[in-house]
Amino acid sequence: MATTTVRYSDEELSEFKVLIEEKLEKAKQEVQFIQAQMLETNENSNNQQTGDWTDESSNHTQMELLNNTVVRQIQFVRNLENALLRIHNKTYGICIITGQLIDKQRLKLVPHATKSVEGKNARPVHNTANHAVSADAAARRRNDDEPNTDHDEGIATQKDFFDRE
Repeated sequence: MATTTVRYSDEELSEFKVLIEEKLEKAKQEVQFIQAQMLETNENSNNQQTGDWTDESSNHTQMELLNNTVVRQIQFVRNLENALLRIHNKTYGICIITGQLIDKQRLKLVPHATKSVEGKNARPVHNTANHAVSADAAARRRNDDEPNTDHDEGIATQKDFFDRE
């Protein structure tokens, strides 16, 4: 009778911790850089109020792009910090859908992953009338590695996982 591994070993968790901490440091530096760009762009646009609507539109577009980028990067930082918490709790690398270990290669590529490939594919995909995957379903599947930001729903998911044991 083969025993299945319930969690990664402490040595493996420390390897993942080093990887995540490196990515976290780079991500935080990028957030600071983007925020500095936003500040500079905002100061430049305030100093150059020429009344030219194309310049103002360009500045607005650039600020919107920078804002979207910084929001996404902050979410990435949060995801990495959550992964460090899972390492500390020794639950890192356990799929929230299947309860099985997430493949090491997947975790090396996406260290904040919370779902295995099987768990990610287990999510039902709603097809449109012509049997093509809808854009909404495809977007949900792309974002599956982002942890749930709804606190109550996240607690319910954790309770479901631990109740299965």
